[in-house]
Amino acid sequence: MYIIGENIHIISPKVKKAVAERDAKFFQDMAVRMVDAGANAVDLNIGPQKRHGHEILPWLVQVVEEVVDVPLVFDTTNLMAIEAACETVTKAQPIINSTDARAERLESVPAVAKKFNTRLVALTMGEGMIPVGADERVGIALERLIPYMLEIDFPINDLIIDPLVLTVSGCQEYCPECIEAVRTLKFAWDPPPLTNGGLSNVSNAVPNEMRPLLNRTYMVMLMGAGIDMVIADPFDNELLEWIRVVEEQDDSTPLNKLLLKLHDRVEAMEELQPEDVDMSDPQAVDIWKTVQVLLNKVIYTDSYLRV
Repeated sequence: MYIIGENIHIISPKVKKAVAERDAKFFQDMAVRMVDAGANAVDLNIGPQKRHGHEILPWLVQVVEEVVDVPLVFDTTNLMAIEAACETVTKAQPIINSTDARAERLESVPAVAKKFNTRLVALTMGEGMIPVGADERVGIALERLIPYMLEIDFPINDLIIDPLVLTVSGCQEYCPECIEAVRTLKFAWDPPPLTNGGLSNVSNAVPNEMRPLLNRTYMVMLMGAGIDMVIADPFDNELLEWIRVVEEQDDSTPLNKLLLKLHDRVEAMEELQPEDVDMSDPQAVDIWKTVQVLLNKVIYTDSYLRV
């Protein structure tokens, strides 16, 4: 699994403060720790930064490239900042995050990605609200995103389709549809585009102590659907362990067996069954309850594990 480290994100007060103070050491330490923990790429999420983004993002690129060699992800809607970062980067092929199917984005961002030979994340979102259904999201990819990339001769191998992970708190019906969109996209084109998801989005607006279980369980389910990449927290050691269990098919513990069963059920387009779960094991029961919430079978509440 290709993991894009999510921890340099402007929503964090520490990151916001470090940006304001141009604290290079903060970002270098963070980047090194992410890569050492297992991140394959480092996300640089500066938000819109409409006034100073064209200065901040290339500065971050210079600072982070001094200490790591992995690809950097330019995560902002500020196209001037992205172009400045593309002109600055000197090491691995970067990733632009992101375009979508709205005309103003589709006509501008892919051109920059092609000019600078970057990879490009494309969100399955057009005008108006994000579509709930998997078919609608895949339709945006097949009818608008991919055809436009072919039209401008953008390499499909450098295109990464993101069918948009949304929070289980308030957007619960989107969670199973995103899984199905990932699955369908793997068969929707030849060669199939890579797929990506912002894993931690699934637990946005959820109490902090509940977030890791939702993220980890959804990760296993997305892996069953065939996802290639996630923007995630590489400091979550248990998340990385669950990924390892699936990738190595390690069935050495009861927990591992359950994770593999969950993965295999999703891969086979089936649902986890009660007989797959040791209902006398509290950890297994929590995973079972979490799967039911993520499949939109049980309404999410902050107390769902206690019900």
